[in-house]
Amino acid sequence: MSLLERFVERVDFESYEDFKKNFKLKVPKDFNFGFDVVDVYADTEPEREALIWCDDEGNEKHFTFTDIKEKSNRVANMFKGLGIKKGDRVLMILRQRPEVWFTMVGLHKLGAVVIPATFQLEYHDIVYRCNAANVKMIVCADDQWIIDNVNSARPDCKTVQICSVIGKAPEGWRSLTDDIDAASPVFERPTGDEATHNEDPMIIYFSSGTTGEPKMILHDYLLPLGHIVTAKYWQQVYDGCRHLTQADSGWAKFAWGKIYGQWIAGAVNVTFDTQGKFSAQRMLEIIEKLKLNSFCGPSTIYRYLIQEDLSKYDFSSIKHCSMAGEPLNPEVFYKWKDATGLEIREGFGQTEGSVLFANFPWIDVKPGSTGKPTPLYDIELLDDEGNPVEDGIVGNVIIRNASSHPTGLFKEYYQNPEAMADQWPGADYNTGDTAWRDPDGYIWFVGRNDDVIKCSGYRIGPFEVESALMTHPAVLECAVTSVPDPMRGQAVKATIVLTKQYKGKGTPELVKELQNHVKHATAPYKYPRVIEFVEELPKTPSGKIMRKAIKKADEEKYKAAQAQAGQQ
Repeated sequence: MSLLERFVERVDFESYEDFKKNFKLKVPKDFNFGFDVVDVYADTEPEREALIWCDDEGNEKHFTFTDIKEKSNRVANMFKGLGIKKGDRVLMILRQRPEVWFTMVGLHKLGAVVIPATFQLEYHDIVYRCNAANVKMIVCADDQWIIDNVNSARPDCKTVQICSVIGKAPEGWRSLTDDIDAASPVFERPTGDEATHNEDPMIIYFSSGTTGEPKMILHDYLLPLGHIVTAKYWQQVYDGCRHLTQADSGWAKFAWGKIYGQWIAGAVNVTFDTQGKFSAQRMLEIIEKLKLNSFCGPSTIYRYLIQEDLSKYDFSSIKHCSMAGEPLNPEVFYKWKDATGLEIREGFGQTEGSVLFANFPWIDVKPGSTGKPTPLYDIELLDDEGNPVEDGIVGNVIIRNASSHPTGLFKEYYQNPEAMADQWPGADYNTGDTAWRDPDGYIWFVGRNDDVIKCSGYRIGPFEVESALMTHPAVLECAVTSVPDPMRGQAVKATIVLTKQYKGKGTPELVKELQNHVKHATAPYKYPRVIEFVEELPKTPSGKIMRKAIKKADEEKYKAAQAQAGQQ
């Protein structure tokens, strides 16, 4: 019996319908990913490869499950020796250093709560997270930007007692490296009050809402089991498969693609720890050199990859490509397939859970669709009154009977009764996303409720306008948002990065050409009335376009213009 078979009743299925109807998890009592996955591999197959780390300077390290067990045991002992106990919160800003895996697994074993965070956090972000979650300790990568920001925030973080950093410790800090090396490699599974249970808090993600400060999304110890579907049946990893998901450790995409489901299914996690700006050429070199078998990234990554001469690289080892984080434009799908022969299977989900919709192995891909629903959740598309919508009609994505806490779904918005009342007022959980279903049962993502543009009575999804723009040769990437409009309420705006051939040619004539192009590619009323050309779009470290940042900047410009007009 494989380790995966310990947690699922059946592994193989004949069709999507068979998978949807018959996939079931076997949830053990008091499951702990550290002991029940990592240590089991280490004890039964000591030399099994677990992790391959590389960076943009050509450095490379390989780790077995024995290495991960030993390092995570040292981490657990280190934290325990520093006074961290079950239930304590540790903020982790480790980029994609190998210490991420040691730290997460070690904290899971100890029972402390890990709070992953992006390296882009500044003073206010760090102070808010530490005080909201009562963070007791911060662990950081060897990055001066991170150290400086933590130092500036630390005096205002009321509960933080210890700060630790990889490598040499500055004044007032501890060396994470030295402390791990000095700790014992043996850590026995806790018992009694210190033991972990399925319903205990394991991880907290901070995720921005539509208004106010970020929400705390609390997951329990069963989250890794929910990601079996994510890894095995969407990303299609398998025993011995080398898989790379491009994502920073501070985002939930890391949990989706770089640790839990992949290791349960027996895959080797490959990580590209980029220190500076993303290099498409370096990623292609890694894909070829390490002979990846499965690759997942946001559509932004694919947009940059297809700008390279892909004929120079060998993709023969890759069996599966996938993407999530934002909708995939069909134009990118076709260009990638033409160049590599590989389809990109899109999936969709949230920080709050595992994959919701995906192009699973048994269904043909419809470029632009997020595929079909997972068997883990009872998902429906409902109108604002709670009634099921017909095919072709946009509805709210709802998880029915979420109060039964299906495996992989978050426990709650921690200490946020307003968010719970808004999105999880009873048995059902409103994801806040909208989509429509076609007659074949495929789901087509429209956008967040707050991203949908309401222009002159029409509801316009940003993705459909972006997809139309992406079919024009001038557009490398784009983001469609709304801008205030005194007559229409909102107007469609496109912020565009031009391809190499069109650099410096963002003229009024090109604006008109792009507007006409959209009018012919989709319904005319959806065309962008405002177009701005930029050198690059704001993105998260995982490559997801930050539309909210664009929208906020435009709203501030509009308010300033209104104020100036009032003064005149």
